[in-house]
Amino acid sequence: MTKKGKTQKHTEVTPLGDRVLIEVIKDDNDTVTSSGIYIPTGSEDRGAKRGKVIAVGAGRYENGEVVPMHVQNGDVVLFGWGDVVTIDGTEYHLVKESEISAIIK
Repeated sequence: MTKKGKTQKHTEVTPLGDRVLIEVIKDDNDTVTSSGIYIPTGSEDRGAKRGKVIAVGAGRYENGEVVPMHVQNGDVVLFGWGDVVTIDGTEYHLVKESEISAIIK
């Protein structure tokens, strides 16, 4: 319970295989219309998105062995695309590790 007496919702999501759950990092220059529609800066650009890794799968299988993941929870990454999922009202992208272009330090 929180201080106000309301229970917090916690959803545990574990991606399978070489999948990664990413929360998109919104740019400070992004706009939200009066009706609540989010318009990212450069929305016409189909390039990489920037996001924070929330959860990571165990890795992919190759020749019967697990190849470990290169990304970790908390990493900020550039990624191309992924399946959009909404969990507890927050939008995430579920992507294969191969769709991640870079880890930003």
